[in-house]
Amino acid sequence: MTTSTQPTKSTPSTKELVDWPAIDTVLLDMDGTLLDKHFDDYFWEQFVPENYALRNNISIEAAREILMVKYQGCEGTLAWTDLDFWSSELGLDIPALKVQVGHLIQVHPYVVDFLDFCREIGKQVIMVTNAHGKTLTIKMRKTDLGGHFDRIVCSQEVGLAKENLDFWGRLQVMLGFDPARTLLCDDTEAVLRSAAAFARSSRAARARSTRASFSASRAARRAWSLSPSRSSRFERCSRISPRTACRLDR
Repeated sequence: MTTSTQPTKSTPSTKELVDWPAIDTVLLDMDGTLLDKHFDDYFWEQFVPENYALRNNISIEAAREILMVKYQGCEGTLAWTDLDFWSSELGLDIPALKVQVGHLIQVHPYVVDFLDFCREIGKQVIMVTNAHGKTLTIKMRKTDLGGHFDRIVCSQEVGLAKENLDFWGRLQVMLGFDPARTLLCDDTEAVLRSAAAFARSSRAARARSTRASFSASRAARRAWSLSPSRSSRFERCSRISPRTACRLDR
């Protein structure tokens, strides 16, 4: 008996997805990009409300309602991820609570392969995260990813959250990257928008100083997928240049 083999759709190579010779620096977000966000979602939406309810002798539902208002009031600011702030605000030892559920911290599939690939082809690989330094310590200890980066920058070092337009100018001063030759991968739309706005202003400043016009670089058709499955892909990818934000699952 003979069997027929159905043609399979091949996965595009990285050369087809990203113009790697045009990239010097790769900036990578941590939570939701390299790491699964289940840990963070469970921690802030379930585990913290449970402990806050116990401490204040209220229902978990009531605790969650109170906390969601507090969370929303800090969104897009450094306080949003500041463990010391939340420990003081809630009367809980937030770092200790994170350690208790640290077994839930998971790296997305194929992340290490991607990081190794970037290093092998000579790219500067930098993690840029809004996560608090104490959170970073917990997660790097759990995942052993720290050694894969040339540098790790927390937003506290910069003094602003990544959602803030001025964050990117400060980061450029710190790292010296060329926006036109940098790849940014992040799962937060507001971060991609602020990075794109920075790129536009940087391009305009360069054009004025050199009296030259710069055409916007073309967006990559797709971005490098860390896995054949949708669940383990980067959620968003943006080259730091105008009009280049794209979804990886498109």
